[in-house]
Amino acid sequence: MRYRASHRWDLSPREAVELQRELAAQVIRTDDFGTVRRVAGVDVGFEDGGRVTRAAAAVLSYPQLQPLEQAVARRPTEFPYIPGLLSFREIPAVLDALNQLKQTPDLLLCDGQGLAHPRRLGIASHLGVITHLPSIGVGKTRLTGRHGTVPQQKGGWTPLTDGDQIIGAVLRTREGVKPLYISLGHRIGLESAIDFVMGCVTRYKLPETTRQAHRLASGPPV
Repeated sequence: MRYRASHRWDLSPREAVELQRELAAQVIRTDDFGTVRRVAGVDVGFEDGGRVTRAAAAVLSYPQLQPLEQAVARRPTEFPYIPGLLSFREIPAVLDALNQLKQTPDLLLCDGQGLAHPRRLGIASHLGVITHLPSIGVGKTRLTGRHGTVPQQKGGWTPLTDGDQIIGAVLRTREGVKPLYISLGHRIGLESAIDFVMGCVTRYKLPETTRQAHRLASGPPV
């Protein structure tokens, strides 16, 4: 399948904010997926002082988590670094990487936020709407929202809220390590998102999808 955005990327920051509000209305926040046999991790790094965007997609079998396929794409970085608008900087290269894959993933796990975004359209939601693939945001840091104490046991979590709205979960994937910030991206509910993230965790803090994609996106040149 060929993935491409239905919108332009050469937008001003103000235009990008308006587009985020439009696309956020298209996010499906409930389970809308079939059998998941292939999960893909998506991550982005930068080369040459940020002038080149390097995106990676790593496809694993599920639930076995065996590597099936991987792809790396590079393209000139064209959108400035603006917090809250990082998807406009990163997704064009991500689409290039996804378009190299021979197998269509059943689910995307993105290094970043989904619904847990000031305008409810982090990279996982933006990418999900574009590709029509179920997606999950797996963030290492909090972008927005508040939360209480996270249980210490593996798999323990507490809601991430913004006002009276639950926008994600703060999830302890391993006992004794800092939690991750999980939010639905598109076509998946929060509880299912948590279950899939934990299903992709082995003995590390990060799910294997994220670990594999990060190695490709930010490791030595490949």
